[in-house]
Amino acid sequence: MREKIIYGMAVLAAVLLARNLHSTFLVLPDEANQGMIYRIMFFHIPAAWTALLACAVALIASVMFLVTKDFKYDALAVAVTEVGLAFLAVNLVTGSIWARIIWGIWWTWDARLTSAFACWLLYFGYLMLRGAIDEPTRRATLGAVFSIFAFADVPIVIFSIKWWRTQHPQPVFWGGGSMDSAMWLTTMLNWVALMLVGAVLLLIRLRQEEAQREIDSMRRMVHAI
Repeated sequence: MREKIIYGMAVLAAVLLARNLHSTFLVLPDEANQGMIYRIMFFHIPAAWTALLACAVALIASVMFLVTKDFKYDALAVAVTEVGLAFLAVNLVTGSIWARIIWGIWWTWDARLTSAFACWLLYFGYLMLRGAIDEPTRRATLGAVFSIFAFADVPIVIFSIKWWRTQHPQPVFWGGGSMDSAMWLTTMLNWVALMLVGAVLLLIRLRQEEAQREIDSMRRMVHAI
């Protein structure tokens, strides 16, 4: 059943991505000020939303593990963190490409970019921490605590362009700007597509984590004997 769900979501994601690519490159016109490079936003923005949503899920799963000590929440936390880290990397890379064309530089250490990079480093550190601990309960507990700590940077990423003056532009939905309805539709549909891709990757990783939990359980049985 799970495999059918994975295949179904993968097919739907592929169809949506194909539709969105057609709309992005063959239907939507160039933007008046930025030209054709603005099209990168249809991946840059949804990738950021997907990554931050993954961080929120990791936070909830980490809290649930500390409360229940159920390893299924630990598996969810590590799996969704890996997926979120990949999408955050996509956001950083596409943002750098966009900046190179619009600002003339690949990177600037303003509040939004710096906090987003710090977020990537924190969650990468979470994975490094887990990899350094062999004992499953200790690994899950310390990982959950670190994940909760890492999430403290997420609100900073979101509100940095409100709290500080940055080179990064204000978002349309709270910055007082506007977006053509066709562009907005493509952005939202691409977010759905990327979330489906993320869900497929998450389900695959959860299956791998289940196998790892079985291995860890057998190791504990052997050590007990």
